[in-house]
Amino acid sequence: MQTALAKPPQKRQVIFLAMLLFLWEADSEAIRYSIPEEIESGYSVANLAKYLGLRVGELATRGARIHHKGSKQLLQLDVKTGNLLLQEKLDREVLCGATEPCVLHFQLLLENPVQLFQVDVQLIDVNDHSPEFLDREMILRIPESVQPGSVFALKSAQDLDMGRNSVQNYTISPNSYFRVATHNRGDGRKYPELVLGKALDREEEPELSLTLTALDGGEPPRSVTVTVRIEVIDINDNAPEFLQSLYEAQVPENSPMNSLVLVVSARDIDAGSYGCVSYSLLEGDEVSQPFVIHEKTGEIHLQRALDFEATQHYIIEIEATDGGGLVGKCTVAIEVVDVNDNAPELTMSTLSSSIPENSPETVVAIFSVSDPDSGDNGRMVCSIENDLPFFLKPTFKNFYTLVTERPLDRESRAEYNMTITVTDLGSPRLNTEYSITVVISDVNDNSPDFTQTSYMLLVRENNSPALHIGSVSATDRDSGTNAQITYSLLPTQDPHLPLASLVSINADNGQLFALRALDFEALQAFEFHVGATDQGSPALSSQALVRVVVLDDNDNSPFVLYPMQNASAPCTELVPRAAEQGYLVTKVVAVDGDSGQNAWLSYQLLKATEPGLFGVWAHNGEVRTTRLLSERDAARHRLVVLVKDNGEPPLSASVTLHVLLVDGFSQPYLPLPEVAPERAQGDSLTVYLVIALASVSSLFLFSVLVFVAVRLCGRRRAAPLGVCSVPEGHFPGHLVDVSGTGTLSQSYQYEVCLAGDSGSGEFKFLKPIFPNLLLQNTGN
Repeated sequence: MQTALAKPPQKRQVIFLAMLLFLWEADSEAIRYSIPEEIESGYSVANLAKYLGLRVGELATRGARIHHKGSKQLLQLDVKTGNLLLQEKLDREVLCGATEPCVLHFQLLLENPVQLFQVDVQLIDVNDHSPEFLDREMILRIPESVQPGSVFALKSAQDLDMGRNSVQNYTISPNSYFRVATHNRGDGRKYPELVLGKALDREEEPELSLTLTALDGGEPPRSVTVTVRIEVIDINDNAPEFLQSLYEAQVPENSPMNSLVLVVSARDIDAGSYGCVSYSLLEGDEVSQPFVIHEKTGEIHLQRALDFEATQHYIIEIEATDGGGLVGKCTVAIEVVDVNDNAPELTMSTLSSSIPENSPETVVAIFSVSDPDSGDNGRMVCSIENDLPFFLKPTFKNFYTLVTERPLDRESRAEYNMTITVTDLGSPRLNTEYSITVVISDVNDNSPDFTQTSYMLLVRENNSPALHIGSVSATDRDSGTNAQITYSLLPTQDPHLPLASLVSINADNGQLFALRALDFEALQAFEFHVGATDQGSPALSSQALVRVVVLDDNDNSPFVLYPMQNASAPCTELVPRAAEQGYLVTKVVAVDGDSGQNAWLSYQLLKATEPGLFGVWAHNGEVRTTRLLSERDAARHRLVVLVKDNGEPPLSASVTLHVLLVDGFSQPYLPLPEVAPERAQGDSLTVYLVIALASVSSLFLFSVLVFVAVRLCGRRRAAPLGVCSVPEGHFPGHLVDVSGTGTLSQSYQYEVCLAGDSGSGEFKFLKPIFPNLLLQNTGN
């Protein structure tokens, strides 16, 4: 318990020293020194020995030491020299902070005897600290409606230095709106205030960034800066403004629906809802207006098809409204760009569907062309086919005339089908075609043209009256009445040809008719001209030669020239009994008034007193013996020879020959054989009939021959009547001698000639020339 209660001697000494210091401090006067802060350690503050008047070394003997409150020893006493030294560099701001003045209190303790001295060391502040702002940036939000002169507090800068080394002044970066004012606080510190010198305009400067500078009073002065960002709070004092007062755009007329046309933009320099802009069309409604605008973005879209030909320009007023109800306007001019979406149009003003042929340059049509498109899309070219005798002539503006290039010939081409093509110059090119038909009307410029220059008509004789024997045909290249042809018989130059009684012609179709029966033996051929006349004005005509050839009909029986059948006494042929086989007894000579095969005669022995003794050659009518004669043969023989032509049906004639077999020809006269009494009457009747028939036939044949000779000689102006005239180039007439041979008692000559203009080469027996009948005796 006693140990616990007893205090150690050291502790008692400390308490005692503390009581001494207290008492000393109360009665003694302190020793004062001042030094600047931030002096390096070891710096000698003062020599305490000298100040106290002590000798060198006395401090050590007296046990001098420095006592300081706190655990950290700031000063050190050199007892040998008596100097008070800095233990370390002293920082006023650390030791004293904001206390001013900054005094370090410590005591000098001397022992033997005990003596205390108060020593005060004042740290003099040096400008070793720059001012500092606590924030990197100061933000002020000031409405733009604040009036000039308004003051706004700013945060002060902090400076650890004191006195003059602390913050003494504030400055602000140059600007048009604010200045800074520096004021003193009650504790001597300075603080800044921001003063508005000019009205704010958020739309002009929505935000200001200023630099505030704090300056201390040191030499040289230290400073610090801080950014003061001033946000101007908006009021709705600005209407929306478009970037352009006039917007222009071009839109192709074939743009699809909902395609973007243009974007307009309005800016409201106000903030918040006052700066939010909505767009609308000022005029028109969505039904009639082909455009629509997006309320928020200002995009103008196409909502209805455009047509350049209907409307080429649109003027639209656009309205922009902000959140405060202020409005801005702009104008949008939209030009509709033409595309080649319209084909050219052709309007026919005058069209002549028919033009006369042989006319010089003639206007066929007048027309105009148009294209509602513009530029090259509306420029047009007109054309027609190259191979046509027409051309297009531009007249006035877009009018054209279709004109003939030369006189046209309807007979070459009566109709022209052409297409007028109108093509624009757009891309792609569009065209319109207009088809017209031009008919070339006829002019009577062509004469009728017979299909043949000459016609040959074959007519069989003995025709029925009004028989159609043939036709002539003519064509006329004209048309209508100009091509209507009338046929007629032209007057003949032969006055002996009764043309009007021979033939007639159908005026409408050219059919020829025989007015009466023709007789080949009287008229074998005749010629005439027919005319064809059109109905044009003036009428044109042409003519053709018609040759009518009469064809022979087998209408004449053979006529026996020898032996003559009309003689008063029959002719008797004498044949010597010594005649050889094939002896020519006589020759039957016959002719046929027909021609051709109708005149081809054949002979045959029809009856004979003694068959097998005599024979007749079929082609020449020669009667010859077929065998040797004998004494037993009868002296008198009667032969009936049949002469037949080659017609269809064949016609024939017969002749009776009397043959007398004699021993020789010395008798001057041989009596005729007696005819049986029972046959005399019949033979006489036959003779009369034959004579009558022969007379009529001879007369008819003579008349025919005379008529033919007259006609031929008259036409050819050749020989006189009765002489056979042969055209040039044919065989001339000549005499054919039919002389008796053997026992022929007479000689005959026939005048024959080639049938005129027949070209058949057939000989016609015209008439016999009878010589004096001489009885020739072959034995003399």
